Amino acid sequence: MQQLPLPIAADHPAYLGHFPSNPVLPGVVLLGHVALAIEDACRLRLDDLLLAKFHRPVGPGQALRLAFRHDQLGVAFAIFHQQDKVADGKFAIAEEQAA
Repeated sequence: MQQLPLPIAADHPAYLGHFPSNPVLPGVVLLGHVALAIEDACRLRLDDLLLAKFHRPVGPGQALRLAFRHDQLGVAFAIFHQQDKVADGKFAIAEEQAA
Protein backbone atom coordinates (compact mmCIF):
# COMPACT_ATOMS: atom_id res chain seq x y z
CA MET A 1 0.00 0.00 0.00
CA GLN A 2 1.37 3.39 -0.97
CA GLN A 3 1.18 6.28 1.49
CA LEU A 4 1.64 10.00 1.16
CA PRO A 5 0.69 13.17 3.00
CA LEU A 6 -2.57 14.78 1.95
CA PRO A 7 -2.08 18.50 2.60
CA ILE A 8 -5.18 20.68 2.77
CA ALA A 9 -4.70 24.32 3.68
CA ALA A 10 -6.09 25.33 7.06
CA ASP A 11 -7.54 28.40 5.36
CA HIS A 12 -9.20 26.45 2.51
CA PRO A 13 -12.28 28.47 1.44
CA ALA A 14 -14.61 25.49 1.96
CA TYR A 15 -14.22 25.88 5.73
CA LEU A 16 -15.81 29.34 5.66
CA GLY A 17 -19.28 28.16 4.69
CA HIS A 18 -19.22 24.70 6.18
CA PHE A 19 -19.85 25.51 9.13
CA PRO A 20 -18.88 28.99 10.32
CA SER A 21 -19.01 28.23 14.06
CA ASN A 22 -17.52 24.72 13.72
CA PRO A 23 -15.52 24.44 10.47
CA VAL A 24 -15.55 21.02 8.80
CA LEU A 25 -14.10 20.11 5.41
CA PRO A 26 -16.90 18.98 3.08
CA GLY A 27 -16.54 15.39 1.93
CA VAL A 28 -16.61 16.37 -1.74
CA VAL A 29 -13.56 18.62 -1.21
CA LEU A 30 -11.73 15.85 0.64
CA LEU A 31 -12.49 13.34 -2.13
CA GLY A 32 -11.36 15.81 -4.78
CA HIS A 33 -7.98 16.13 -3.08
CA VAL A 34 -7.73 12.35 -2.77
CA ALA A 35 -8.51 11.79 -6.46
CA LEU A 36 -5.93 14.35 -7.59
CA ALA A 37 -3.25 12.94 -5.28
CA ILE A 38 -3.84 9.38 -6.53
CA GLU A 39 -3.90 10.45 -10.18
CA ASP A 40 -0.62 12.34 -9.75
CA ALA A 41 1.10 9.54 -7.82
CA CYS A 42 -0.01 6.73 -10.15
CA ARG A 43 -0.08 8.61 -13.45
CA LEU A 44 -3.59 7.41 -14.23
CA ARG A 45 -7.07 8.88 -14.58
CA LEU A 46 -9.80 7.95 -12.14
CA ASP A 47 -13.43 7.57 -13.11
CA ASP A 48 -16.42 6.95 -10.85
CA LEU A 49 -16.37 6.95 -7.09
CA LEU A 50 -17.57 3.43 -6.29
CA LEU A 51 -17.69 3.68 -2.52
CA ALA A 52 -17.01 6.28 0.16
CA LYS A 53 -17.48 6.15 3.91
CA PHE A 54 -16.72 9.05 6.23
CA HIS A 55 -15.71 8.12 9.76
CA ARG A 56 -14.67 11.45 11.31
CA PRO A 57 -14.91 15.14 10.37
CA VAL A 58 -11.79 16.99 9.20
CA GLY A 59 -11.13 20.37 10.79
CA PRO A 60 -8.73 23.11 9.74
CA GLY A 61 -5.05 22.32 10.20
CA GLN A 62 -5.40 18.56 10.66
CA ALA A 63 -2.46 16.68 9.16
CA LEU A 64 -3.87 13.99 6.87
CA ARG A 65 -2.23 10.90 5.43
CA LEU A 66 -3.50 9.03 2.37
CA ALA A 67 -2.98 5.28 1.98
CA PHE A 68 -4.01 3.59 -1.26
CA ARG A 69 -3.46 0.60 -3.50
CA HIS A 70 -4.57 -0.01 -7.04
CA ASP A 71 -5.13 -2.92 -9.36
CA GLN A 72 -6.94 -3.31 -12.67
CA LEU A 73 -10.32 -3.05 -10.93
CA GLY A 74 -9.80 0.26 -9.16
CA VAL A 75 -8.08 2.18 -6.39
CA ALA A 76 -8.93 1.53 -2.75
CA PHE A 77 -7.99 4.32 -0.33
CA ALA A 78 -8.07 5.30 3.32
CA ILE A 79 -7.41 8.72 4.88
CA PHE A 80 -6.02 9.08 8.38
CA HIS A 81 -5.47 11.87 10.89
CA GLN A 82 -2.83 10.52 13.25
CA GLN A 83 -4.08 6.96 13.92
CA ASP A 84 -7.76 7.75 13.35
CA LYS A 85 -9.40 6.77 10.07
CA VAL A 86 -11.16 9.79 8.57
CA ALA A 87 -12.60 8.15 5.44
CA ASP A 88 -12.15 5.28 3.05
CA GLY A 89 -13.49 4.15 -0.28
CA LYS A 90 -12.75 3.09 -3.82
CA PHE A 91 -12.47 4.77 -7.21
CA ALA A 92 -12.82 3.09 -10.60
CA ILE A 93 -10.00 3.61 -13.07
CA ALA A 94 -11.00 5.22 -16.39
CA GLU A 95 -11.72 2.51 -18.97
CA GLU A 96 -8.99 3.44 -21.44
CA GLN A 97 -6.43 2.64 -18.71
CA ALA A 98 -8.14 -0.30 -17.02
CA ALA A 99 -6.92 -2.92 -19.50
